[in-house]
Amino acid sequence: MSEMPAAAFTSLLPETGPAVEGGQENVRRNGSMCSSCGSSEELCSLQSFHFFVLWCHAQGENHPSPNFKQYVRTQGAVTDQLSRRQVRVYQLYSRTSGKHVQIPGRRVSATAEDGNLFARLFVETDTFGSRVRIRGAESGRYLCMNRKGKLVGKPNGRSRDCIFTEIVLENNYTAFQNAKYDGWYVAFTRKGRPIKASRTRENQREVHFIKRLHTGPPPFPNTDQSKHFEFIRFPATRRAKRNRKSPPISS
Repeated sequence: MSEMPAAAFTSLLPETGPAVEGGQENVRRNGSMCSSCGSSEELCSLQSFHFFVLWCHAQGENHPSPNFKQYVRTQGAVTDQLSRRQVRVYQLYSRTSGKHVQIPGRRVSATAEDGNLFARLFVETDTFGSRVRIRGAESGRYLCMNRKGKLVGKPNGRSRDCIFTEIVLENNYTAFQNAKYDGWYVAFTRKGRPIKASRTRENQREVHFIKRLHTGPPPFPNTDQSKHFEFIRFPATRRAKRNRKSPPISS
């Protein structure tokens, strides 16, 4: 095995940081040792290979591993414009008021009784990151939050202040955090009035809700659902008539 000159070996190592420069210095030292070894060429080659492995390891440490949590958070904040949106229909029961959220117009409250038409909500998925839009089935208005933290009903829900993130809590209640204003939640008082979002926290009772099915008529009535199954009768073919007239085969 031929001895590799130290200068030729170290010229192949790029200068990329203090750790790598230290490895290059060790390689230069090793090359000087090899020049004085004389007959022990194999030992010098093994030492050179050892320092080369250390240099490769230092190169790998200079490249950090990808942050997958940040990737998921970034992708979850982007509205999905390609997939078909899933729409769920239910009521939101407020833990504090004991009533249901309703969006009859611009004003929003949590005073609706079970089965009220204005308490029926269409919840549309915005992306895979548990982000939804909440729309009143009767009024067609979206639940939104202005820059002052007040809940309002808007006819158009395309803006980010009309998008909320569903958060399932440890006590099985659901909280809705606004996507535009981080840390601001949908909340109501005992009388069903909206609470200013800047005063809300995740552990407050006022931001806790329960999803309940609507007990009223179905949101998408199907008139054919009550009809019985009907057979479609086609005229009998000649072969079918011939088979009917043929006598049964006796064993």
